[in-house]
Amino acid sequence: MNKLISLLIMVCIGLSCYAQDIALPSPNKTGGKPLMDALNDRRTTREFSDKELDVQTLSDLLWAAYGFNRENMRVVPSANNKQEFTVYVVLKTGVYVYDAQENLLILKVSGDWREKAGKQDFVATAPLNLVYVADLKITSKETAGVDVGFIAQNVYLYCASVGLGTVVRGWFDGDEIKTAFGLDANQTPILTQTVGYKK
Repeated sequence: MNKLISLLIMVCIGLSCYAQDIALPSPNKTGGKPLMDALNDRRTTREFSDKELDVQTLSDLLWAAYGFNRENMRVVPSANNKQEFTVYVVLKTGVYVYDAQENLLILKVSGDWREKAGKQDFVATAPLNLVYVADLKITSKETAGVDVGFIAQNVYLYCASVGLGTVVRGWFDGDEIKTAFGLDANQTPILTQTVGYKK
């Protein structure tokens, strides 16, 4: 009986870890395939296993997508350096905001909201969906449409470099995402991107 109680306590503690912010390890900023090899291996994947990404891979991926490589300067360009995007990270455990300065995932909504990130079936079971949300107070939707391409391409190249699959997607319900994620009137989802291990 004591073993059962101990096991239940351990499970509850483990589950509670998922219902809070996630501190990421420092991203690895070296290694991977040479650029020309990664470009050659870049593919779109629409079939994913449900194997979760470890936190180191998640940290590296997010840094490649929208981290800082100089003081207050991102790894991707943006018009007039407005840095108008927030990257929402949708995992089985919740919806998080990527804080690149602190290397932290800040929990916004608990629970499995992956199906809200897009219309395709694989979205609900792939381990990770990224939702790129622009602040239209500081940029236009047209400019955001260009800037988000840099983020998505960095994710494609990172995935090609380490053997992950990814697909960028425009087929989602923006209003549904805004409601589910608690976005304000100026926050607009521009693109979404699914990442995971290939089936």
